[in-house]
Amino acid sequence: MPPANVPHPKPEAVAQFTNWLETGLNAAAAAHPNPGRPTIHRLNRAEYSNVIRDLLALDIKPGSKLPADDTGYGFDNIGDVLSLSPILIERYMSTAKMVSRLAVGEVPAKSDVVEFELPRPGRNFRNERLNDDVPFDSTGGIAVQYTFPVDADYILRIKLPGQDTKPLEQKLFVAAGTRSIAATFLADNTLPEVVPAFGQPNNNNGGFRFGRTKLDLRLDGTRVKLFDLGAPRFTSIAVVGPIDPKGPGNSPSRQKIFTCKPGGASEEDVCAKQILTSLATRAYRRPVTDTDLKPLLAFYRSGRQEGNFDTGIEMALRAILVSPNFLFRIERDPAAATGIAKVNDYELASRLSFFLWSSMPDDELLKLAGQGKLKDPKVLSTQVARMLDDPKSNALVKNFAGQWLFLRTLAQVKPDQDAFPKFDDSLRKGFERETELFFNAILREDRPVTDLLSADFTYVNQRLAEHYGIPNIYGTQFRRVQLTDPNRGGLLGQGSILTVTSYPNRTSVVQRGKWVLENLLGTPPPPPPPDVPSLEAHSKDGTALTMRQQMEAHRANPICASCHSRMDPIGFSLENYDGVGAYRTKDSGNVIDASGKMPDGKVFNGPAGLKTLLLNDHRDEFVTTFTEKLLTYALGRGVESTDQPAIRAVIREASKQKLSIPDIISAIVQSPQFQMRRTRES
Repeated sequence: MPPANVPHPKPEAVAQFTNWLETGLNAAAAAHPNPGRPTIHRLNRAEYSNVIRDLLALDIKPGSKLPADDTGYGFDNIGDVLSLSPILIERYMSTAKMVSRLAVGEVPAKSDVVEFELPRPGRNFRNERLNDDVPFDSTGGIAVQYTFPVDADYILRIKLPGQDTKPLEQKLFVAAGTRSIAATFLADNTLPEVVPAFGQPNNNNGGFRFGRTKLDLRLDGTRVKLFDLGAPRFTSIAVVGPIDPKGPGNSPSRQKIFTCKPGGASEEDVCAKQILTSLATRAYRRPVTDTDLKPLLAFYRSGRQEGNFDTGIEMALRAILVSPNFLFRIERDPAAATGIAKVNDYELASRLSFFLWSSMPDDELLKLAGQGKLKDPKVLSTQVARMLDDPKSNALVKNFAGQWLFLRTLAQVKPDQDAFPKFDDSLRKGFERETELFFNAILREDRPVTDLLSADFTYVNQRLAEHYGIPNIYGTQFRRVQLTDPNRGGLLGQGSILTVTSYPNRTSVVQRGKWVLENLLGTPPPPPPPDVPSLEAHSKDGTALTMRQQMEAHRANPICASCHSRMDPIGFSLENYDGVGAYRTKDSGNVIDASGKMPDGKVFNGPAGLKTLLLNDHRDEFVTTFTEKLLTYALGRGVESTDQPAIRAVIREASKQKLSIPDIISAIVQSPQFQMRRTRES
């Protein structure tokens, strides 16, 4: 507005009015801040898994056993939509039982069989590593995770093609550290020699690597990795056990839990209280009181009567894991506070850790909170830098970028194999990995946030390089490459985004244009009217139409034209990329016209022209949208109109530095929206 055919105010007048309006709103917000009041926040699945990992040294991703979380404002950590259903309560209870038993090292009543099915190769199968857990010197394979529950013997069953009834069996006894054992296959590759057993404690992991002539057991302490390197190619692997358990051992989980050991029955209650105080303080993310400990000690005594000291601790741990103090981040109003109040240091520590780590505060954060130092701007800035340097901050890439950029949607996308015969699971995983590595590089290298659009580098392996037409890249490992094609650099040239914004059998001008408007510029179009007709792929005489011709016919409807005038030029500029991100010059035999004209008259051409337009004419909108998305994720609530002055303040503060992602994060953390909240009385 106003329409193109009527007089418009001069740009200088628009800028003067906008500046006057923003200055007045900013002054009002500074005098009367409104930081909002986030809803009580339930741990989502990713947060639950990470907290269990950090609390109990148990990286088994128990959150995957919980129902999928609802999303709001594009993210699954929004307090308003994280409800608690009866089925979820039941799942929390069963998961807590499983986690506590595994952490304490309870000996199972009988052995179990856990089988891992390897993905079946598709029509374009390539013998490649499916993730980076597979060794560098391998020629292919897959890595899976298994945690040995107790110190015992285990059998590894390897099923080869054609051996549905008689799988290979290999008895193993896994140890921690870097020790390794090996066994040689017989000449016909049917049965391996027996591997000698050697001792190890509970909860340690090893990698089994199959080569053409040998089976290696490599132990690296975090995951069980089962690798298929060629002949013989196995179809599934099963771990059977425990057999003849030796006891719980001295696992990392037990070291986290049992901070003391009673010398006799008279010392058990004192030791139990010490253990539960330490566990509950970390699990509840604040100091615990006698009121908190009383029910936990009751659970301990009940379990102690049924078994031994470990049984009592396991029962109390189970109670901790289903406590509202653990499952919810609860922020309480200060006594007699009205209006606006600062969150306390422990609540600030939780806000910070769940923002950057999707997990609980570590000991250093809790210590600073206990000393009352965390709100000091210098201390807080130091902690943000430390936390971003920690590997746990990869959660910011997985959970923020993964949802903002729709990377999580890639797993559900199924391009038509007839339309895109070269697409396979290896390429799908390559798309996801490329964008994660790219976002991570912009974050870690302290680059301006606009480099997300303009960077002239990316990360590829041989499979992805062939898809993009990048020469001289060999092997399955991802490496950084400098791009010479101006069309390919930045997010808009990456296969992940181009694939999730396409239909299974063709590109979508509308979806790509809508994605840019909504996720990069913060101006989503209104929903389409009902009963919108589908596009006609052929003209009346049967001639195949290009996507531009189909969309021109669609826009003949004036109701559709108003929104498509904004979306379509953006989508057309990306038409040189097919439905899975491969570059092309023709569509249906016709040369692709990738030019576009925005409603304000700006003309551009192709992906390179779109990037130039976004960076020159819409830079402020992109920076504002990114900041809004990051603030939404950080606060766990939707951004409201009252948050706009704070967003502008964050951008001004970050602009004093490089306007990088860490700069924006630091400004968000120092903002009133992050450190304050409205009280109930207000």
